[in-house]
Amino acid sequence: MQSIESSSHRRGLRLTNVVLLVVVIAFIVAVIFAANQNDVVGWMVVAIAGGWLILSTVSLIMVARGARAVHKTAQNFGSNLAAASAGGTVVDASDPMRDTKVDHSLKIVEVQKRVISEELAKGADQADIEMIERALDTIEMTAANARDMINPDRHDKSKPDSDNGQSTISGDIIN
Repeated sequence: MQSIESSSHRRGLRLTNVVLLVVVIAFIVAVIFAANQNDVVGWMVVAIAGGWLILSTVSLIMVARGARAVHKTAQNFGSNLAAASAGGTVVDASDPMRDTKVDHSLKIVEVQKRVISEELAKGADQADIEMIERALDTIEMTAANARDMINPDRHDKSKPDSDNGQSTISGDIIN
């Protein structure tokens, strides 16, 4: 595939160079005839040929730039497509906005932990159970949001290895 693309690229480049060479030769011939005959019509032909030469040169440069841009875009698209199908989403570790959001989420968890501790310190009879339940719900929602910030693809059901946060986690608790 590579040899076919490079072959057609070279053929197009040769054809473009030949056309540009013909325009340059026409310009040189027009200048020579105009200089020999020294009349207004000859110099008008030189001006027209020069205009066509400038136009063809600008067109060649613009088409070459456009072709390079299309080629670069196609390469980027191919590499992005390969990266997307290769695995999970890469999260930039140096994202200050995400770090600020995760920090805020952890502060919320700390505050809710303090609320729960204060209510439990009142004793079983005087503790506000509804407040404890709200604090636990807030902790659960905050933790889910923080996990979504860290791993945006965790709810993607198309990935067979994602548990979507629904399965039981087993292991040892370390204090």
